[in-house]
Amino acid sequence: METQKQEIKKLCNTFRLSGMATNLDKIIAESEKDKTGFAQYTLRLLSAEAKHREQRDQLRRMKAANLPRNNDLDRYEANGNGLSQVQLVQLRELNWIDQLFNMVLIGPSGTGKTMLAAGLAKDAIIAGYKAYFRTMEDIVTMLKTKDFAKTKMAEYKKLLGANLLVLDDIMLFPLEKNIAIAFFNFINQIYENTSIIITTNKKPSDWAKMLEDEVLATALLDRLIFRAEIINLTGESYRMKNRKSFFEQNKE
Repeated sequence: METQKQEIKKLCNTFRLSGMATNLDKIIAESEKDKTGFAQYTLRLLSAEAKHREQRDQLRRMKAANLPRNNDLDRYEANGNGLSQVQLVQLRELNWIDQLFNMVLIGPSGTGKTMLAAGLAKDAIIAGYKAYFRTMEDIVTMLKTKDFAKTKMAEYKKLLGANLLVLDDIMLFPLEKNIAIAFFNFINQIYENTSIIITTNKKPSDWAKMLEDEVLATALLDRLIFRAEIINLTGESYRMKNRKSFFEQNKE
């Protein structure tokens, strides 16, 4: 029996069925105890492999998403920042991704924009979507170097295939003319096939100043907010409210 198990595991590894190989002993023991038929035994094996691959794929997509540390919406404090708990539940249902709606989160620093955006991206990944979180600085670096750096071109192509893309701190700093045009072209390529979440502390009316081009700003906004929910977040800064003190820690 043990020899047969080893042969089965060896074949599983040969065919890259690591989920089956890992769970083989457990499934055989359960099947012997339950006196399971061949069909049920086979179903258990295949189900174990399917679950293993799903978990592995989710981990891969989580890593590629590059989410910030605070991304658990179960800990998100709605109601205190202009977003109701009912609205948060609706957002977490993710129907807006299938409908290709965008989201613009506007508010002062520390009001939960990034955590909300990252949390929705995490929910999307768990639901099976390809979601990515990138800061505006990440995007600018990619646009500047993609034509001569293979990794950045690969990143560019990967983002073109996203179901959901979070752009954090957009328009935080002015963009050079050529980068502003490249950014517009990037958005122009994805906006009809990808839902986009934008976090910003700048009103759309201020974008022209950051881009130094009113026509370009208008065209960019036209694509981003044509089908978009604009959410104004207010209230006290999360970081200031939950500020840690070095002296208090030492006192404890």
